[in-house]
Amino acid sequence: MGHGPAVKLGKDNAASYKTRLGIIMFVIYTLVYFGFVVINTAKPKMMQMVIFGQTLAIVYGFGLLVFALVLAVIYNYLCTSAETRLNK
Repeated sequence: MGHGPAVKLGKDNAASYKTRLGIIMFVIYTLVYFGFVVINTAKPKMMQMVIFGQTLAIVYGFGLLVFALVLAVIYNYLCTSAETRLNK
């Protein structure tokens, strides 16, 4: 038994746009994360700096998490818009 797909699958005309957007966002996030790694490697004492009542390590770390969530929401919005526009 089992069930079929929830939606009818077909050609996705927005696939190349979504792929390119995903790669661009991945590169952006990787560069921001690379900054975190470089600071921890080259100047670890810098991570002890206090900002907003917390160390830079905590602020930067939580910032990375929030940034990832913001990128995900933006990606979802842009992909949904592209699908709606291109898959008529």
